[in-house]
Amino acid sequence: MAIRGLAGCLVAAIVLTTGTAGAQSDIMGKARGLLGTLGGSQGGTQQTADIAAGLKEALHVGVERVVAKVGAVDGFNGDPAIHIPLPAQLQTVQGWLRKAGMAGMADDLESRMNRAAEMAATEAKPLLWEAIRDMSLDDAQRIFNGPKDAATQYFRGKMTPALSQRMKPLVDDAMAQAGAVKAYDSMMGRYSAIPLVPDVKADLSGHVVDKGLDGIFHYVAKEEAAIRDNPAARTTDLLRQVFGGGR
Repeated sequence: MAIRGLAGCLVAAIVLTTGTAGAQSDIMGKARGLLGTLGGSQGGTQQTADIAAGLKEALHVGVERVVAKVGAVDGFNGDPAIHIPLPAQLQTVQGWLRKAGMAGMADDLESRMNRAAEMAATEAKPLLWEAIRDMSLDDAQRIFNGPKDAATQYFRGKMTPALSQRMKPLVDDAMAQAGAVKAYDSMMGRYSAIPLVPDVKADLSGHVVDKGLDGIFHYVAKEEAAIRDNPAARTTDLLRQVFGGGR
């Protein structure tokens, strides 16, 4: 590797593979000073580009792993950390149906919602990768100087509105395929037949989109931490080059 490229990788490795919080604080200062020195040279842009490439690769690998995990059968439905419950409004319906001996209808709907999230997560992978490709050099610089989960914070803060909008039709299709729409209509028909129950409305697909993204970002954060801290998680040459091949 050229001297400029090697220096950039050393800067990234110094900051992003630190073990303890105290050591990280000290080394962060040294690394930022080194980055400032490099930034004053003609190689400064190249060093930032090296860091950006490493961050994008980390997120790309992380998303690949996360989508494989949450997009599998029971990726959402069987995982207590990201299982999607019924919207709060429909939990009222669930309570009334339970009293009427029909709680199974609400439980079935909840299961189908999670199946829809699993299907939509797989379809959303190209959208997530597109968001990663859009990361600028300035974004990379801010992430470099940010906290340990800065890449995930960037990804979530910058892309959630756009991803929500673009995932909505994917979720709508997945809800229909998983039978959630039919289950919802059937459940609400039974509920409305119960005397004196309160009127209830819920945006079911919007709820699945929001909670589905929460689940994806939950595990993207874990993947980012693993890539920063665990050499075994650096499974590509670029990740090993930028984040270090080992301790």
